[in-house]
Amino acid sequence: MLYELEQITAKAKFKKLADIEVIVDSPMAAKFTEHYQAFQTLWDAEAKRCVKQGRQPLNFDALYTVDTHQEHIQVVEYLAKRDKPAIVIAASGMCSGGRVVNYLKRFISEPTADVLFVGYQAYGTLGRQIQQYGPRGGYVFIDGAKLDIKAGVHTISGYSAHADQSNLVNFIKRIRKGPAKVVIVHGDDEAKLALKAKLIALDDELIVTIP
Repeated sequence: MLYELEQITAKAKFKKLADIEVIVDSPMAAKFTEHYQAFQTLWDAEAKRCVKQGRQPLNFDALYTVDTHQEHIQVVEYLAKRDKPAIVIAASGMCSGGRVVNYLKRFISEPTADVLFVGYQAYGTLGRQIQQYGPRGGYVFIDGAKLDIKAGVHTISGYSAHADQSNLVNFIKRIRKGPAKVVIVHGDDEAKLALKAKLIALDDELIVTIP
């Protein structure tokens, strides 16, 4: 996401777009970003061209990284008091915990805010509830408080890094000594059942369970 945002701001014709702050508020994401920067020699040709042009795709001027919890609380309060736009990248991805919850508590009822999901939201998670009820003008409960969803709710599915059904089946096929048992723990119920059927068809002696 940082790479894409840098591409957009670097090519922006309007200076105000390039000035929008991008805030990374996830300790794990920040740490991974550090490691990506340390291995620039392994970047693809497109990213290396950006560096040659004097750009830093993962460390551009408008980027701000939040470190401590206290700093996180201060950022939420800071954003609530100002009238300038900002982009916040926060975890956890399904809104089931982590720093993103505080942003949602403060801004999900704000018509000027937008919530953008870039990954899969499992059933039973706050993220899925926001996806389901947000477009209807519904509400969710966060930390026991009933909050109307007035923020815009959007989803981009192309950024998910999970393997799909065919990739998972091929993964099992290519294991030299096939497993005796497979436990399917992730995904919607229909998708898990469909994958189970595919795996059993692959090897009728394979034990496939869904907890």
